[in-house]
Amino acid sequence: MSAPEVRRVVVATANRGKLEEIRSALPFEGWEFVTATDLGEAPLHVEETGTTFVANARLKAHAYHEAFGLAALADDSGLEVDVLGGAPGVYSSRYADDCLGGGDSANNARLLVELEEVPAAERTARFRSVMVLVDEHGHETVAEGSCEGTIGFQPRGTGGFGYDPLFLPEATPGRTMAELTLAEKNEISHRGAALRALRTQLGG
Repeated sequence: MSAPEVRRVVVATANRGKLEEIRSALPFEGWEFVTATDLGEAPLHVEETGTTFVANARLKAHAYHEAFGLAALADDSGLEVDVLGGAPGVYSSRYADDCLGGGDSANNARLLVELEEVPAAERTARFRSVMVLVDEHGHETVAEGSCEGTIGFQPRGTGGFGYDPLFLPEATPGRTMAELTLAEKNEISHRGAALRALRTQLGG
């Protein structure tokens, strides 16, 4: 009996943490989630010119599908802080590029500066994620997820990435996203919710 065919899906990211979240949240039998690096190629640089999460996720998913000829999965996600009018939003990953040089630590530092005078009760925020899967034939499946919480006054925890050390999810009182295990994070996170919604749409 021949082995079942493996459906390879290239994930539009160079972030290994994000890849592991996807692999653990979408344990489809016969599916293999890989990055461009796993395929022996350099990650694509896709200009995120969209003004919404779904627009940017579509740009990345279609670019990876066209470049590698495989099904492609992309997400665009970010942090929306209510008192900042939804910022940093689609600019979450490059929030501090202009003033602090960029990167997770710089983004977190800028956010703390922006919220310096804001009391705890007004530091409400949410993580949002939009997933776009483009299959081998170019057809799209779109799914979304969110996670409500607040922004802390100092970073805590060593897990996760991005704003995880500052984000205190409603579902885990007293702990930041960076203090959760990967399994705990997948249960409550915006990306976990979007991946579960995607799995439901795909019949998983």
